[in-house]
Amino acid sequence: MSTDFSHRLAFYRERLQATLDASIPADDIYPARLHQAMRYSAEGGKRLRALLVYAAGEVLNLHVDHLDAPACAVELIHAYSLVHDDLPAMDDDDLRRGRPTCHKQYDEATAILVGDGLQALAFAVLARAAALPAEARLKMVGLLADAAGSRGMVGGQAVDLASENQSLSLPELEALHIHKTGALIRASLALACSAQPDLLATHEYALDRYGKLIGLAYQIQDDVLDIEGAAGELGKTAGKDVAAHKSTYPSVMGLAAAKQRAEELFDEARSVLSIFGDQALPLVWLADHIQGRRH
Repeated sequence: MSTDFSHRLAFYRERLQATLDASIPADDIYPARLHQAMRYSAEGGKRLRALLVYAAGEVLNLHVDHLDAPACAVELIHAYSLVHDDLPAMDDDDLRRGRPTCHKQYDEATAILVGDGLQALAFAVLARAAALPAEARLKMVGLLADAAGSRGMVGGQAVDLASENQSLSLPELEALHIHKTGALIRASLALACSAQPDLLATHEYALDRYGKLIGLAYQIQDDVLDIEGAAGELGKTAGKDVAAHKSTYPSVMGLAAAKQRAEELFDEARSVLSIFGDQALPLVWLADHIQGRRH
C-alpha cells in the first residue's frame, strides 16, 4: 500500500458517500422535502473529520469496514452543525460550500428540522453498525454525544454567540474553539480508537493530542484565511466573524503571530505521532495537507 494518503482519498470519500447514501432516506421517501433537504445539506465539503477517522484507522491497522459507520456519523453531526450555525439566529449566513445555505435553499423551519434529523441519524448509524461489536458501538455513541453536546461543540457555539462584541483573552478564545471546532476533530480520532479494543494508553493519548493540536491549528488558520479575504473552509461568506465583531486569533494575537502559532501547532501535531513511526504517515499527510490549504 502506498504511504501517500492522497492516493486513497477518492477511495475513502466514495465509501463515505456510499454510507451516507445508504443512511439518509431517499429524497422520494415521505416526508420527501425533508429528506431532499437532508441530502442537500450533507453534500460536498472536504470531509476532513471522516478522513481523520479513516487515516487514524490506517495508523491502528483497522479494517476499513469498522470505520465506515463512525466516519459517516461524525460527518452527519458536522453537517447538522453547519445547517444550524448558518441560521439567522446564529451566524446568519447565505452561503455554505459555495452554494445557498439550507435555510436559503428551503426555509428556516425546514433547516431546523434538517439539523434535528441529521443529528438523530448519526447515532442511529452507530447503533446499527453491524460490522462493529456492541461494546464498540456503545462507546462510540457516548463519545460522539459528549463531543457534540453542551460540553463540546454545542457549548462552544453557545460561548461563541455570547462573545459577540466582546474582546476575549487568548485562553478564553482557545477554550471556545477547543469546544466549538476541536471537539469533533478530537472525536474523529477517538472514534477510530474505540474500534481497537487492545489499544495502548500511550497510543490513544498521542492520537487525542494530535486531534487537539490539529483542531486549534485549523481554527487559527481559518481565522487567518478569513481575515485575508479567502472564502474559508466551507465556501461561506468571507469576513463574517470580523463583521460580527467576534474575537479571532489575528485580532487577539496579531496576524503574524497567529500564523506563527498555527505553524507551531502543526509541527507539534506531527511530532506527537513519532510513537507510531512510519505507520503515522496518513495522519502526517493530513496535517501537511491542512497546513497547505489556501481556502
